Amino acid sequence: MNIRSIVRSRSGRLVTAFTLVVVVAAPVVATSASAATTLTVAQALAAQDGRAATVTGYVIGQPTASSTVLTSGFTADTALAIADSATETSTGRMLYVQVTAAYRSQFGLLTNPGLRGRAVTTTGALTAYFSHGGLKNPTAMSLGGATTPPPTSSPTPTPGPTGTPVPGGDYDSTYYAAAIGKTGAALRGSLHTIIKAHTRLSYDQAWEALKDTDQDPANPNNVVLLYTGRSQSKSSNGGGANDWNREHVWAKSHGDFGTATGPGTDVHHLRPTDVSVNSTRGNKDFDLGGSPIAEAPGNYTDADSFEPRDAVKGDVARMLMYMTIRYEGNDGWPNLELNNSVNNGTAPYHGKMSVLLQWHRADPPDSFEQRRNQRIFERWQGNRNPFVDHPEWAASIWG
Repeated sequence: MNIRSIVRSRSGRLVTAFTLVVVVAAPVVATSASAATTLTVAQALAAQDGRAATVTGYVIGQPTASSTVLTSGFTADTALAIADSATETSTGRMLYVQVTAAYRSQFGLLTNPGLRGRAVTTTGALTAYFSHGGLKNPTAMSLGGATTPPPTSSPTPTPGPTGTPVPGGDYDSTYYAAAIGKTGAALRGSLHTIIKAHTRLSYDQAWEALKDTDQDPANPNNVVLLYTGRSQSKSSNGGGANDWNREHVWAKSHGDFGTATGPGTDVHHLRPTDVSVNSTRGNKDFDLGGSPIAEAPGNYTDADSFEPRDAVKGDVARMLMYMTIRYEGNDGWPNLELNNSVNNGTAPYHGKMSVLLQWHRADPPDSFEQRRNQRIFERWQGNRNPFVDHPEWAASIWG
């Protein structure tokens, strides 16, 4: 018999009123206790490992597929999509929350369409829902929370322990806690464990991500193209002459991973590039020398290698280092490795390692690269490129 029927049959007894107060009070205490460890949606998306957690976010709509969220005309009370901003439009930055029968009368959007835009806090298991980052089997749901929408511009850089500005602050005591103090193989293993937890984007979502991550600091309507350095309208993406498209810095044929979700859609190595320059680069390894590329001054190419302009040589090196650490062959994707060769073809290798290490040292991370790393972390994938935050770790791993 439920509480409501007890109250109805014994409404005049004081002991029943007392019992009702105790039952209602218990969830309030539990919610208060969990508030101290409440995660943002971005943090929840980066921790899809089945752990129990409390998450606060703004209700965006009703998810119906991995990349589809209804914002009106709701059809069921079974799911919510929440985000760190009430105006979020990218499903890649939304957490899909299962609404089980116990909570549908209060939190189902078909019954409660006015929930859209309101903050909710829910506790459950961080695991995929609709094949998308999610929270399932909730044990608590309530209105309100302390989530703050992410800033519209990058935070003021704070010097890290090595003197490198780290946008958003020092992550050594939080994100990199398990890696600090380690070297060599132990450092590599820790970094892999840290950065492998991230939101997987679709290849279509990568278009939108690049418009954010590679935005021109001087013109928010444009992106900066990797090899040419040209500032170009965000809307001019496509396959036509002088359009920009998505360059896989780790050539997708080096491991044959294509554009499927995983390394083929990892924004840490995808960059906007001029269509024809991207074609010229093809799947070549990186090395010094070759003939100048007329459309991209400062870049050179020959039959088996490509040399980018000086301003992004280090960027290229660090993107390849990230890919090597992230994809170790233990999650269904190839084991990507740097080597000291060119002409790697379809093997899951990329070179030329000795040259890449030189570029990494000669061209340290700049503010554009640091902002890009932060944007990917806070808005898209929830993970970081450790060699942007800690350039010295490259020498510790590769010498």
